[in-house]
Amino acid sequence: MEQAFHYDFTIAEPFLDHQKEVLTCVLQFEQQGELFGDGERNEIRLFDALGMRVNVKRFKNPNIVNTWVYRYIRPSKAERSFTYAEKLISLGIGTPKPIAYAENKYWNGLKDSYYLSEHLECDLTYRELVHDANYPDHEAILRAFTRFTFKLHESGVLFKDHSPGNTLIKKTAAGYEFFLVDLNRMEFKTLSKAERILNFARLTPVEDMVRVMSDEYADLAGYDAQDTFEQMWGHVSRFQHKYHRKRRLKKKLLFWRKR
Repeated sequence: MEQAFHYDFTIAEPFLDHQKEVLTCVLQFEQQGELFGDGERNEIRLFDALGMRVNVKRFKNPNIVNTWVYRYIRPSKAERSFTYAEKLISLGIGTPKPIAYAENKYWNGLKDSYYLSEHLECDLTYRELVHDANYPDHEAILRAFTRFTFKLHESGVLFKDHSPGNTLIKKTAAGYEFFLVDLNRMEFKTLSKAERILNFARLTPVEDMVRVMSDEYADLAGYDAQDTFEQMWGHVSRFQHKYHRKRRLKKKLLFWRKR
């Protein structure tokens, strides 16, 4: 572990000889990093370092309660991302290679934190399948994705942020490879049938896609296909109802604040 100013750095073993480059990615985050994405919640910047493209995520500063919680009680989002990435790789599950994490700690709490990983260029995410029903090889990718999710579950991985933008997809000569990102919310345990089916709830509102996924998953798990579809679609419908209700409430609050 290296320390610079208030930052504590934990670096993955393969990158211990590149500590100065890792430190630079954090300490020069705003000055040298290339902004990636909109930075609306967590800010991501890219660096050319360590012989690769490095993805550095700076997590949004925690609220006043979590500032203390992440300092003394629970691992920070950065630490969890790093730890879970190493765990996934040990299980043979795709995720960008973890490099390091850094935490800006004070006696009264955690100010900010960073997670560094290899930046992975992908061909698409699950989101493209939701927005384009005519995407080439649509059903084959969807079934391959479902097999990937089944592998997660069989490996005892509950990815709580299993949502459209959090799986990167790469086309290969053999088919498709899948890589999880945004890793800080996971559990590792034996999953029940109910937990497995519920894990599909946030992926898509498209009934035909749910039908394909439920069919593939039922075949893999030995479940009844119609029952699996009905349960999965029920979870999707409930999630969509809550999601759109929440959005309507936010719009109303914004409207009244502007008056």
